[in-house]
Amino acid sequence: MDKSLKKQIANATKWSSVTEIISKMIVPVTNMILARLLDPSVFGIVATVNMVVSFCDMFATAGFQKYLVQHEYKTKQELYKGTTVAFWTNLGLSFVLWGILVVFRDPIASFVGNEGYGVPIAVAGLSLFLTAFSSIQTSLYRRIFDFKTLFINRLVSTIVPFVVTIPLAFFGFGYWSLIVGTISGYLAQAIILTVKSEWKPNLFYSFSLLKEMLSFSIWTLFETFALWASGWVDIFIVSNILGKYYTGLYKTGQGTVTGILTIVTSATTAVLFSSLSRVQNDDKQFTSVFFIFQKNVALLVVPLGVGLYMFRDIVTLILLGEKWMEASTFIGIWGLCTSLVATYGTFSREAYRAKGKPKIALVVQLLHLAFIIPICFFGVKSGFNTLIYARSFGSLQIIVLHLIFMKTVLKFDVFGMFKVTYPVIISSAVMGATAFLLRTYLDTYVNSIFLIPVCGIVYFAVVMLFSDYRITIIDFITNSKEKLLKKEK
Repeated sequence: MDKSLKKQIANATKWSSVTEIISKMIVPVTNMILARLLDPSVFGIVATVNMVVSFCDMFATAGFQKYLVQHEYKTKQELYKGTTVAFWTNLGLSFVLWGILVVFRDPIASFVGNEGYGVPIAVAGLSLFLTAFSSIQTSLYRRIFDFKTLFINRLVSTIVPFVVTIPLAFFGFGYWSLIVGTISGYLAQAIILTVKSEWKPNLFYSFSLLKEMLSFSIWTLFETFALWASGWVDIFIVSNILGKYYTGLYKTGQGTVTGILTIVTSATTAVLFSSLSRVQNDDKQFTSVFFIFQKNVALLVVPLGVGLYMFRDIVTLILLGEKWMEASTFIGIWGLCTSLVATYGTFSREAYRAKGKPKIALVVQLLHLAFIIPICFFGVKSGFNTLIYARSFGSLQIIVLHLIFMKTVLKFDVFGMFKVTYPVIISSAVMGATAFLLRTYLDTYVNSIFLIPVCGIVYFAVVMLFSDYRITIIDFITNSKEKLLKKEK
């Protein structure tokens, strides 16, 4: 790999990782407090509100972010012209979509199983204008690997909802505390990115540029829609059939798992896409970059997934409290399955986009969606417990789809994916077996809490037996020590 690119990737990954770790430390603390102040039904109401707003936001941003990162512009002036066109298009769509939310707020609320809560949907829709600013700016920073600025922005935008939401929830504002907190975070994000950005909006617009951008972005938009549907179709079904209480349990369970696993995945996915885009025409470097990211992510994500499953009751009790224990099984099984999808599926999506083939990502998501919808529908008819198993194991189908398309379309070495990660699978399996045996004979919450670090030690002891991972871990420790010593000097 080119040394300059390697240095950029390492620096970007560092800041992206720091961003996710700190923000994900704040978010669980916030959720731990809110889960004890608010009922699951409140989270169910907000889940359906977020479902509607995220749907509109997807169209408001029009899929331009990936284009701005991936496209090879000849000059900065060309880049800024494209950015300006993307911005005004996003802002115009935001006005149209928010107007629709305001006018049809009550029918929309009834449609998503949230009858009587049209006003919260209309108010939450104000965030569309804020993302029109922040999404474009974020793309520019990712393009140049400036994840340090994104770190500052993410940190502030995470802290703001923390200091806004909790006091409002404490004083009994219910779902409004979550909605206002979310909007305040978006506002902080938009202000920071716009102030610090070299690019600023101007009155330029070009329909020819818009047409060129849409030729790529329209497929990204369609794929984003498929992703949105895959992530929200189960919420829609649960809300309409099982009601707000189980919607709250379900969505909060998913969010808990996502909050833990995305500490790793979110820190790397954005950097991976930027990195792969820069080497999209060099297959050797492309494969090398892909495997490096996959290997490092698997090292942490897979054992996290196994740990979530083996200690699901402890995780639920600590992060959410006793009234959420009905969601513990879902947190465990969803965590295990999601860790495998993150290792063998998620990065493939970035590979298609980086190669300029977002249509493939769309096809994969549509095929997965066609598989998921009947599973969710028939699962929920049999009850909450059946649904969580059906939905969790059903998510693994997308791994098979990605492997097929990576092999047939990109001619990628899919067996190499398993070759670089099998030590992690073996080590995680040993850790899981150890946890099962220890919990069988030491089955109390207090003892189980102490068993978690023991299982972690077992995992790293086994994975260190494999030379590639031993070198990776030792290099990481050595580099970290050197950086600390430099700072002390």
